[in-house]
Amino acid sequence: MRTLFAVTAALGIACSGAAVAQDPIVIKFAHVAAADTPKGRAAEYFKKVAEERTQGRVKVEVYANSTLYKDKEELEALQMGSVQMLAPVAGKFGPAGVKEFEVFDLPYIFPDDGALHRVTQGPIGASLLKKLEPRGMVGLAYWDAGFRVLSANKPIPTPDHMKGLKMRINSSKVNQSIMRSVGAIPQSMAFSEVYQALQTGVVDGADGNLSNLYTQKQYEVQKHVTLTNHTYSGYVVVVNKPFWEKLPADVRTELDAAMKEATAYNTRIAVEDDAKSLEAIKASGKTAVHAPTPDEKKAWMKAMLPVQDEMASRIGKDLIEAIRKETGVTVD
Repeated sequence: MRTLFAVTAALGIACSGAAVAQDPIVIKFAHVAAADTPKGRAAEYFKKVAEERTQGRVKVEVYANSTLYKDKEELEALQMGSVQMLAPVAGKFGPAGVKEFEVFDLPYIFPDDGALHRVTQGPIGASLLKKLEPRGMVGLAYWDAGFRVLSANKPIPTPDHMKGLKMRINSSKVNQSIMRSVGAIPQSMAFSEVYQALQTGVVDGADGNLSNLYTQKQYEVQKHVTLTNHTYSGYVVVVNKPFWEKLPADVRTELDAAMKEATAYNTRIAVEDDAKSLEAIKASGKTAVHAPTPDEKKAWMKAMLPVQDEMASRIGKDLIEAIRKETGVTVD
């Protein structure tokens, strides 16, 4: 009888322990880029570090390449709680109601990575992230993906060669103005649709970074690329605000630390990836890559720089001036 009682008691303890065991907190992290881009790799790095730091209390599920949502749908999905974490293009928050983020789309406002990071990693960047909270999002970090270039099926060494070209852009009023400043016709469409649109001639070219140009194989259907480096190509990592605030405080602390590690990792690999993507595109022999001469670069800047002042009433003149002061950019 004692043996039976002991066994029964042990089973009871085991069952009781099983009953109180908690399932891990699941974070669905969706994004539209390929898994082997800087964003994709940083998302996987965050998953690894977050799960290690929380000792399995958190499980991060990464969904790359628009597996769950296209880029036009993802912010709505986050706000509804269908996914918990995203990393959309920074300027995408403009159409979502936080127009200040379109400052990241302004042409030639960030002359280099150093100037960019003085903004994103400083008080200006932090104040912009706070503006997302009334929209049900908490901004956690900025992730880099290089600067944008222009591709087309004809040579485009100067702005004059852009006239009349239908150019794919993301849904940004600033990018629309940039295309119009060089005589092109802006065409907004989902990122997942770009390759087919280029292949079938629905659009003549595209605006984007080298990593996406390579990993999405867009270079296979674009004969020419010009390294304008006219606009920052980067992302803002955001999390659903109600979900974030309901997390245990110690879990949030560990996730914040994991995000800092993933952001440092992203910053490091973004520069490396840009160079590797460029070399791979050149090596393919399918796309001619043109680096503007100093005079050609001046022509691109002269054509596009007025967009900064043109968009001031939409984005905020004070914000633009503050970034110009931080980056040392002047507009004649």
